[in-house]
Amino acid sequence: MRSGFQGASRVAPGITSAVAAHLFRTTRRSKPRPGERDVLESATPSRIAGMSVWSWGEGPTVLLVHGWNGRGTQLGAFVEPLVERGYRVVAFDAIGHGESAGNQSSLPEFANCIRQVVDELGGVYGIVAHSLGGAATTFALAYGLEAQRLVYVSPPADPREFLKIFGAGLGITDEVRALVKARVERRLGIPMEEMESFGIAPSMRLPLLVVHDEHDKEVPIAVGKNVAKSWPGAELIVTEGLGHQRILRDAGVRDSAVRFIDAAVASERAA
Repeated sequence: MRSGFQGASRVAPGITSAVAAHLFRTTRRSKPRPGERDVLESATPSRIAGMSVWSWGEGPTVLLVHGWNGRGTQLGAFVEPLVERGYRVVAFDAIGHGESAGNQSSLPEFANCIRQVVDELGGVYGIVAHSLGGAATTFALAYGLEAQRLVYVSPPADPREFLKIFGAGLGITDEVRALVKARVERRLGIPMEEMESFGIAPSMRLPLLVVHDEHDKEVPIAVGKNVAKSWPGAELIVTEGLGHQRILRDAGVRDSAVRFIDAAVASERAA
C-alpha cells in the first residue's frame, strides 16, 4: 500500500488525497482483551443516538470516554471503585467504534458523540477520558459541554500531528498531505487549528488531572505535559512503564483518577 501511495502521490495527487482523506477518517475495531467484557455483566445496557451505552450504580454521573479505535469496556477498571463511592458510571462506544454502527469518525464527530450521550443523560458530574477521548472532550467543552471534574489519560492535542504520522505511514507527499487536510476541513467545516487542545485549554477553568506515561509510544509524554501546563490549575501524574494502553488497567492510575473525581464530594462528606 505504501509504495502504491508513493507513486500515486506524484502521478495523481488529487485522487490520492481523496482516498487518503477517506482512510484518515476510517476506524477499525480490535478484539477485546480476555475478561475485558466481564464488567458488562452487571451493567444496564441502552442505546443513545445509535451508540451502545452501559451504566452502573446510582448518584452523580461519571462518563467514561474511550479513544480512537477503542471501546467503552477498555475503561472498565474505573467502574467498580466509582460505583462504590456513590457514582453512576456510564460508558459508551462512539460511532464507528466497538458495538456501535459506522466506520468513519473524526475529532469533532467524536466530540458530538460525547455531547449526544451527555445530553441524553441530563448532564454529567465527571469525565474520565482516554487518548483521543480527552481531546474530543476538550473540543466539546469549548462548544458548551459542562462537567465538574475531568481526568485525561494519555491525551493528544493536535490532529495535525496525527495527520503527519498518518501521511508518513502511507508515504504520501507533503503536497498530498496538505490536500488531505483541506478535504477533511471542508467536510467537517472547521480548520484543524481550531481543534487543537493547546488553544482551547487556557480558557478552561474545570479541575483537570492529566495522567501520562513517560514512554508512551502513541502520544509522547511532552504532549500530556503541555496539556497540563496550558490548562489553568491542572495536575499531572507521570507514570513509568505503562505505555498507552496498560495505563488504563493500572491500580495506581485507577485509584488516583477516582480520588480526583471524588475529591470535592469527599470533602463535603467529611464536613
